[in-house]
Amino acid sequence: MTKQPAPNLSDRQKLQPSDYPTAILVLADGSVFCGQGFGAEAVKVGEVCFNTSMTGYQEIMTDPSYAGQIINFTFPHIGNVGTNPVDVETDQPAALGMIVRNPVTMPSNWRQDSHLHDWLVRHDMPGIAGIDTRALTRTIRDTGAPIGVLAHAADGQFDVEALRQMAQDWPGLEGMDLAKDVTRDAAQSWADGSFDLANGAYMQKDAAYKVVALDYGCKHNILRCLVDAGCSVEVLPADSQADAILARQPDGVFLSNGPGDPAATGEYAATEIRALVDQNIPIFGICIGHQLLALSMGAKTTKMDKGHRGANHPVKDLMTGQIEITSQNHGFVVEEDSLPDTIEVTHRSLFDGTVEGIRHKDKPVFSVQYHPESSPGPHDSRALFTRFTNLMKDAKA
Repeated sequence: MTKQPAPNLSDRQKLQPSDYPTAILVLADGSVFCGQGFGAEAVKVGEVCFNTSMTGYQEIMTDPSYAGQIINFTFPHIGNVGTNPVDVETDQPAALGMIVRNPVTMPSNWRQDSHLHDWLVRHDMPGIAGIDTRALTRTIRDTGAPIGVLAHAADGQFDVEALRQMAQDWPGLEGMDLAKDVTRDAAQSWADGSFDLANGAYMQKDAAYKVVALDYGCKHNILRCLVDAGCSVEVLPADSQADAILARQPDGVFLSNGPGDPAATGEYAATEIRALVDQNIPIFGICIGHQLLALSMGAKTTKMDKGHRGANHPVKDLMTGQIEITSQNHGFVVEEDSLPDTIEVTHRSLFDGTVEGIRHKDKPVFSVQYHPESSPGPHDSRALFTRFTNLMKDAKA
């Protein structure tokens, strides 16, 4: 990686406003990237990761699984379709900020209602453009996701050493329970299916199954997919207890995606999930829900160097032999050697061979590491929602 020198902050009078940086990214190792700021004038510290998706930047920025993270986009055209009130995955975005190669242009899309810059300002998220995102991506790929500070100031005034110290002092995602920060405060019913562009409204479906979804940072589109599959959905907070869940008499339980260290969230969630498994109720988990299910069975999880983030990750279904191109966002993984004999690996990453799916051999319980709701991304894995409803159908019969 080419390290860019810190700006000469004492020589500002010799520079024109367009010449000096208005945003800066400082990594804990001392690397400094200078660029042009957009979005909120703010300072954010967190883990710097990259995402390879070519579409869906608004969905990505609103995915609760990105809590505590600054996102480096490898695709250069970010902001070109603006933003809108539909393509969001949570009411309050949890991502910290965004890094892009090209300056954000004026939006050109019939669905847009605001510029990306204005949308970021409303949500207190800074952005930086004009840095070498390829060099940054290679650094993450080769040495792991670093801790960094993203600062945006229109006057270009930065205390680089203070920002570097801030990055070095941040403890990192390992050991952090972030689900408690993004979960709902109370139970909420969810009735909206997929958005119908032709009619400009969310579709409604007749429900054959009652599902309780545990919200560890659940994306809206996951809930929409459950509705599309014929489920009435009630969303409960992450710390809900098994007795309270069973009292609602669901046909199945869904374990959602979410941010942070699954082992930290598992300190209160794993015991409750295990109690649900013991009741033979159908369970479907994704992302951190997949990891929490494994933890509840006695397995272990570990932090990955760089994680999986993008909409182009190949996964093999070991049960059918089918290859799925999947949408992913995770920085922790289930340790295969720690899985008990009652759990079978069903899916495997073709990038690095890591566990991408498991199922219980004797109970109607399964999970995947990736995002079958695929927003953004391909639809290869949507059938997993039907697999879940089939388990509920069999259980009811």
